[in-house]
Order: sequence, then structure tokens, then C-alpha cells
Amino acid sequence: MLVRPDRLVRSAARAALACFCVGRAITVSVFHGIAEVTKGVSVASSEAGGRAHGAAAPRGDAIATAASDATGTLGDGAAGVEIGIEASGRVRPVISDVRPSVDGGRYPAKASLGLPVVVTADVFTDGHDQVACTLLFRHEDEAEWTTAPMVSMDNDRWTGDFVAEALGTHLFCLRATVDWFGTWHHDLAAKAEAGQPVDVELLVGSDIVAAVAERAEGQDAVSLREWADALHDTAVAAARGDAAPGLELAASAPLFEAVGRWPDPVPAATSDTFRVLVDRERARFSAWYEMFPRSASPDFSRAGTLADTTARLPYVAAMGFDTLYLPPIHPVGTTNRKGRDGSDTGELGDPGSPWAIGSAAGGHTDIDPALGTFVDFDRLVRAAADLGIDVALDLAFQCSPNHPWVSEHPEWFRHLPDGSIRYAENPPKRYQDVYPLDFGTEAWRDLWAALHEVVRFWIARGVRVFRVDNPHTKPMRFWEWLIPSVKSEFTDVIFLSEAFTRPRIMEYLAKIGFCQSYTYFTWRNTKSELESYLTELTRTDMADYFRPNLWPNTPDILHETLQAGGRATFVARLVLAATLASNYGIYGPAFELQEHVARSEGSEEYLHSEKYEVRHWDLARPDNLAPLIATVNAARRAHPALQHNRTLRFHHVDNDGLIAYTKTAPGPDIVLIVVNLQATRPNEGWVHLDVDALGIDADRPFALHDLLHGVSYEWRGATNYVVLDPATPAHLFHLVPPG
Repeated sequence: MLVRPDRLVRSAARAALACFCVGRAITVSVFHGIAEVTKGVSVASSEAGGRAHGAAAPRGDAIATAASDATGTLGDGAAGVEIGIEASGRVRPVISDVRPSVDGGRYPAKASLGLPVVVTADVFTDGHDQVACTLLFRHEDEAEWTTAPMVSMDNDRWTGDFVAEALGTHLFCLRATVDWFGTWHHDLAAKAEAGQPVDVELLVGSDIVAAVAERAEGQDAVSLREWADALHDTAVAAARGDAAPGLELAASAPLFEAVGRWPDPVPAATSDTFRVLVDRERARFSAWYEMFPRSASPDFSRAGTLADTTARLPYVAAMGFDTLYLPPIHPVGTTNRKGRDGSDTGELGDPGSPWAIGSAAGGHTDIDPALGTFVDFDRLVRAAADLGIDVALDLAFQCSPNHPWVSEHPEWFRHLPDGSIRYAENPPKRYQDVYPLDFGTEAWRDLWAALHEVVRFWIARGVRVFRVDNPHTKPMRFWEWLIPSVKSEFTDVIFLSEAFTRPRIMEYLAKIGFCQSYTYFTWRNTKSELESYLTELTRTDMADYFRPNLWPNTPDILHETLQAGGRATFVARLVLAATLASNYGIYGPAFELQEHVARSEGSEEYLHSEKYEVRHWDLARPDNLAPLIATVNAARRAHPALQHNRTLRFHHVDNDGLIAYTKTAPGPDIVLIVVNLQATRPNEGWVHLDVDALGIDADRPFALHDLLHGVSYEWRGATNYVVLDPATPAHLFHLVPPG
């Protein structure tokens, strides 16, 4: 049997990852991406490895694949090359460019629970015969495949879908056959229209339907035999010059439906098997709010606690956020503790950076005593859940010099020639308060296991969402192992990748398992930048695996547009983040209180950054954007169009200071957003809607209701005028087509 070496290598590599167990040998040996291939040995999914790419598609007498156990040998031009010629030589259909597919099926595409997974492919055959295509799918834990019809679109492109009704990995493949009945009916109609005799063609149709009846069951079998006999009888009439009864019967919808339920099983082409990883809705649609618990105190004379964070929950819920992200809540190291504004020398009383994890009070599975106890944490998680909010924790896999692991597992850290441990650096930046873990250690199995247990520890305390700090600074293979290991046990867990790095690395992290990803949105501010970048994220193959999460600010990033733009710019960036993508977040209360002063000129660091000091926020300030944020999030929840990314469509505006785009959902639900990208000054221009794409009658007026300001407008046709100024930097329209 001919085995593709590249497929064998990929299967072996995944089996190695899946079979990995700490303290035990890997059962499949892969060295530098090359597996030893033994002639006559085929790779199948093992019990330990589960079903990976290349997992067997439905097989048996009903399906002939390109590689079959029945082999033959080609002529002199390919001497010694074995192919499945006995079975596959009669397979005529071709299946190619199957979507969704990530790197040819090496990694799973992403989908959302309860929503259709749309599958497309190019399917065709030689000559003029028509083809029939079927979609087969199942959850990886199921034994039986379910089938659904594929429908032919334009230019040999076929489409179908299935609904993912369970979390976890789903498998699908396509099966295509020559559609003898469809081909016959097409040829029959063409001959009749040309005035040619059709009596023999009706006999051919009778034989085809009779063959379908042989494999049909129940009432279909009875009906098909009757139709076959009737077609035979109409052939006699057609030979006498009366073809009408036969043509009418051949076009019968019940006949077509019955034949379609019993497709010809052989010979058939079967595609590779592809995987789809199905997450819960919050992986697809979420609104994040980041806050530091130590800055949550209503009492300006003391630092905040987890109990204060619990008391802050109604405020967060009132703004409409469903994910509360907390920076590390663990004990903070004392050695080389950072001072205010990140100074290398801290003063007495400085709290240090929460990302310098570990002290005598514990490490990654402990809580900073200054924040409270596990009783307080459990109460926070329960109270948040009662409000429909997930508590997301920060996974920062690094240690302060005081972390217990430094003394307990010195082999997990990289030592310098003088015996000291190398602290974290990103030259010229230095982080003397942090020791990076050495993933190149000989004790990597123990290290991996300990980090896995950190995740499981917090899952056991009710945490189901993790924001992962700088995952690109840890080995990719670690994440490729850790995330599937966790999600195989806890399918509802969500991982957000905080990797502001090179594009290919960000994309790869998404491919190997991260459910959401930070993006370059913060640095995309002009119309051309936004349109180009969001089109890439939502309209290319990236949409199959990369879920963007847009943040206008973070504790690390105060972009120059927010430093100088005033309230109007904060509003504009909020609306853009919340409507361009279905996942977005803000770092507050800095954002809603429009904190905008940088540490120094040209810096993106906040002055008096919460990363290094306790802050107290006056949430009762009249300029607080909280009411507007609540309005935006309410619109997101009320309009399904804003809960997905794939329908994002940009529309031309004859002013580069304005950007216009729509999102749609069945219903129809049409949302039009217009934003002033130069929000500090007025901008006006003509918006040219693609009314055909939106299904709007250009000759009739249609209504728009501004969800931000409660004002309604009437537009007519494709081109309409918009004026935005600092007082109104954005419109969020619900568009109502003419009834």
C-alpha cells in the first residue's frame, strides 16, 4: 500500500504529543520531523493518541478511496510504485480545496456550539457527467457518521453544513459519486428540447431507478420500483410519439427526493478527514473587562482586596461585560521588586509588579495574602457566575527570585557561569524581578507537568477562562500539548493568547489551540489600516482558526491616539473595538475614566501605572464613559449581527476621516457603523452602501435607528450624507429595510 510520508510524519508527531505522559517514554519516535517509515506498515490512530488528521474516513464496500488494499502496478514509467488501482481506478470524482481546513487539515478549524459549520469544496468529474456530494460528520467520541447533502453552487463549488451540538472535536469528510440519475435527467431534457427521440433514454432511466430501488428500504423501495415500471411504460408511449408522460414523470419532485436519499455508493471519492474544534459561545462572543483587585478599594486609605473586587461586580455587570480578567493574584516577590513607574529600585511600601510571581507566601497556586483568602476568591467566582460573568485569570509562567520553585527546582531555571540565575530580558529592557523558566531543561517533563497542574488547580476552583501572558516566549510544542490536554478534560475552558509579536507566530498559536488572540488593533488607526487588517482577520483563511479580541488599551499600551485624542477618541475606539470584532475588551477603570497621560514623551506606558502601584479611582466622575459602554454592550447582545465576524463588510466613504461598515445576520439583522477616525474635529462625507449585498431596495426609503443616541433617520438609495463631530464621533445604526 502506498503511504504518503508527509502524512505519516504528521500522524506520528501528533501521536507522540497525545501519548506523552510525564515520567514515561514517548511511544512514537519522531526526530527532527522525520519518522522512520517501514514498507508495508500503515499508521492508524492509536488508543492513546485518539483520532488525528488522517483518521479513517468511512470505509468498506460502500466507499473506495485513492489508496486501497487492492493494489496494482503502473507501467515502466512508474515501476515499483504501488497504487490502489483495482478499487480506485473506477473513481472519477475529484474533491479539492475543502474548507474549513487549517494547513491542509493538520490543525482543527474553530466553530461555536449550536451554530452551523459551513463546509465548502470544489467537486467535479471528467466529461459532462454530473456529480453528487455528501457531507459526513460526527463527534470524535461517536462511532457512527451522520450524513447531510451538499449543494452545488457556481463553478463546481459545493456547500453544506452541520450543527455542532457538543463541545470538543468534530470530524467531517466529503464523499462524491457520479450522479447517474442527475446526468440522465439533464441529458433527457436536453434531447427532448432539441426534438430528438427519448424512448431509449426513458428505458435507461427505468434501469437507473430500478437499481436505486434495489438498495432502498421501506416505502422508498416500493415507490421506486413503481416509478421504474412507470418509466418503462412511458418509453413505449414515447416510441409512438407521445413523450409527455415520460418527461413529466422524470421531472417529478418526489422521484428526485427518493433517489437522492439512496445515492450510488460505489465507486466513490472520499476526502481526507478534517477536524473542527467546537468551543462554547463565549469563545466566539465576549466582552472583557480588566481590573487590578488591589486598586478596587472604595477606601482611598488602603489597597483593594478580592472582597472589594466582588463588591465591584455590579458595576462591571451594569456595563455589560461578561468576562472579568484579573492580572496575577499570587504572592509578589520582594527581591529586585520594581518601584513606581517601573523603576529598578522600589521603596518601602511599593507593591511591586503582580507578574513577579512568588514569595515566601507561595507561588502560582497561592493567593497574595494582601488580597485575601481562597474563601474570598471562591466567593468572587460564585458572585460573578450569578451575574453571568466568567472570572479570567492570568497565566504568567515565570517566577520571582523568591518563588518556591527557585529553591525546590533549581534545574527549571537557566544558570549563568557565576552560578546566578539569568533574569528576564528583552534587550534593552531588563526585568530583574522575574526569572524565566528554562523550557530547555533536561527535567522538562516535570516542568510541563507542574504547569499543567497549575491550570488544573484553578479550574478546580471554578475558573474556565485564562489569559496567557506572552505565550510566544514559551515553546510552541508546550502549548500544542498543554491546551489539548486541558480541553480534552475540560471542554469549556477558554485560552486567550496575549502575544504581541510577529504575525506568523500569532497565527501559529491560534492554530495549535488558543481560542482567542490579541491583535494589532491598538496600532491600526487609519481607514486603510483598519480595512486592510480587519479584512485579513475576517475574510481570509485566518477566519477558520483565528478569533481576534480587540483591545483599545491594556496596562502595557496607552496608544498615542488616546494620549492626545480626548473623550471623542476614546468613544470612537470603543465603538470600533466593540463592533469590528465579536470579542473585545478594555482595561479599566483607566479606559472609561479616559486616563491618557503617558510616563514620558513617546512612551506607551501609563504614568502612575497600576502595574507598579495601587490606584484609587473615582467611578462617580460625571465624565465616566460607563453609561455609553453599557449602551454599546447592550447593542451587541441585542443584535446577532454583532456577535459574528464573517459578515463584516466595508463601504466606501469619500472622506478618509470616516469609516463605514456593516454586519448582518439572518432575520434580517443589519447593523451599520460609521465612525469618525479623526474624532477631535468634524468630518462629513457621502456613504456609498452596497445595497445589493445588503438586500436593500435602492428605490425605496429605509429607516436607521441610532442605538447610541436613540435618534432615527430615513435614508434613500445607496448614497447618503453623514456628519460626525467630537460630540457625536460615531453612529451605531440598526438598519431596517423597506417593508
